[in-house]
Amino acid sequence: MQNENFIKGQGAQRNVINRFDRYTYEPEDEDFDSVKTSFTEVFPKTIVNQVKSEDLPMAYSMNPYQGCEHGCAYCFARPTHEYWGYSAGIDFERKIMVKKNAPELLEKFFQKRGYQAAPILLSGNTDCYQPAERQFEITRKMLQVCLDYRHPVNILTKNALVLRDLDLLKPMAEQNLVSVSLSIPTINEELRRKMEPRTSSAPNKLKAIEILSENKIPVHVMVAPVIPGLNSDEPLNILKSIADAGALGFGYTLVRLNDTVEPVFVNWIEAHFPDRAQKVLNLIRSMRGGKLGDKRYFERQKGEGNIAEMIHTTFKIGKKKFFEGKEFPKLSTANFTGTRDQQLRLFD
Repeated sequence: MQNENFIKGQGAQRNVINRFDRYTYEPEDEDFDSVKTSFTEVFPKTIVNQVKSEDLPMAYSMNPYQGCEHGCAYCFARPTHEYWGYSAGIDFERKIMVKKNAPELLEKFFQKRGYQAAPILLSGNTDCYQPAERQFEITRKMLQVCLDYRHPVNILTKNALVLRDLDLLKPMAEQNLVSVSLSIPTINEELRRKMEPRTSSAPNKLKAIEILSENKIPVHVMVAPVIPGLNSDEPLNILKSIADAGALGFGYTLVRLNDTVEPVFVNWIEAHFPDRAQKVLNLIRSMRGGKLGDKRYFERQKGEGNIAEMIHTTFKIGKKKFFEGKEFPKLSTANFTGTRDQQLRLFD
């Protein structure tokens, strides 16, 4: 039974203490239902980040927004909001920073002397197609730069808004410059509304896979995160659904609640699933050596124990059953020259 005092359409149920603040206070009876989303322009000097994590496959990422309106309580990016002086709780969802100069910064990056092209992940931290993108269109402008420079990009999003940019994605796909990865942790729409309250619906995500695939844009799906006792019974149903829709591959992650993600998630699950909150938290601990989080490279991806092993086995079965013979293409860097000019490289 759901707690009646939860905030509808919200992942975080309150702000949590910023671990970098020397002094903290908690205002009494703050009405978070009435807090509107605000947007603040920031002016970064760079937009492309080199990914140094040893267990992540991408070399670079770029994020046009900081903070995310989608409202997923388990989002690993929440603690990054604390570097800006905000909370990883409701602030992360309601105080969004926008990088309007991102397209110009991306073009400057492409023009760097000696730069060797490699696929860039868009996003990697917060969602590049979150609702703010409808207003600011920063992601769209960045994709236009990638098309102009013939530079490959992998898109990761939870939002079917990606279909808005089919006019750019189609010519990019013709040159093997783009792939789209949709995050689908559940196809149970009632659960989806609680897990990721302001993302696209599960049917709309599956429809997006169909449309992208029909337009020859390769689609990958991230089943993430898998939360034992919540959506861990769904992997085979999800894999069948996405394979039928045209996805060429998938990945998955087991939930981990590092730093201030932990209190946000604990508060969320106690509000939405009070009858099984402790069971779910204990199952997560069983995969994380008695803790709710894990920062160890490689180990954080695998988890440990019987529950983690059962989940891994289920995905192995699903891959063999639904994705055998499917191959996800590698993106091309062959035509990138560091300019908008259309001449090809003399040497590869």
